[in-house]
Amino acid sequence: MQNAIKLSPETVVAISGASSGIGAALAERLAMGGVRLALCARRRERLSHVAARARSLGAEVLEVVADVSVEEEATDFIERTLDTYNGRLDVLIANAGRGHCAAVEDTPSEQLYSMFAVNVFQLWYLVRPALPVMRAQQRGHIVAISSIAGKIAYPYNAAYTAAKHAVVGFIAALRTELVETGVEATVVCPAGVETEWASATEGMPIGDLFADGIARSRTIARERGIPRAPLQRMMSAADVAQKIISVIESPPGADVFTHDGSEELVAMALASRRSYEQAMLPLLLGMRQSYEERR
Repeated sequence: MQNAIKLSPETVVAISGASSGIGAALAERLAMGGVRLALCARRRERLSHVAARARSLGAEVLEVVADVSVEEEATDFIERTLDTYNGRLDVLIANAGRGHCAAVEDTPSEQLYSMFAVNVFQLWYLVRPALPVMRAQQRGHIVAISSIAGKIAYPYNAAYTAAKHAVVGFIAALRTELVETGVEATVVCPAGVETEWASATEGMPIGDLFADGIARSRTIARERGIPRAPLQRMMSAADVAQKIISVIESPPGADVFTHDGSEELVAMALASRRSYEQAMLPLLLGMRQSYEERR
């Protein structure tokens, strides 16, 4: 691949949201290859644990406690990465993100802003200072972690869904600016991953709502004599991380789906929103019942 990054001990990879989940799994997998890492997250103790693990695997590691939804802190992370690694940055993985759980009419303005700040605004804050370096190198890869919710939708997280759609759009626009520069940009859209993400959403834990909605959906499908909603199997953070590393090593030039069945579900929704809603109907109704009881 023309814009592929050959991972080596000289490669510099910066990862936001590195203290848990996909970010921590990426740090560990990349450390095994001996790359030089720059890791940032808000939680100092958990970040230090991930950094120590990466060092034990042979990687050189810079750890920076930062909230990348704050412009100055995100910019400082990139600047410190460049200062530490002699002005070099090969891969930037914008992984930090957070979800919420609330109906549209129940979503306060503060939550709406929070969803866009941590999921979307951080892309500008991280990518702007990184781009001149990558352009000068004529080499680099920007990877943004969106979600299958950046392509389709589920109920009771409209602000998150809108933000993740914006992540997809950001990378699509960025790619048009990077044509023939040697710099690659890719958006990755995972479905369910076995992390703490679904229990740490703003408002209420959306994982509980999904779990209850799925259980109820089976009864609804049976009573109505209709098929169950098509759902993807959960994946481990380590397996998703390995797929992302494959993307870095062989850029596909396309949006990336990590879970089996995701691409087909997205194609259905793009062809007909009504067909998607009908296929998902048992889950949508099950989640509605659960949400109304928890409201």
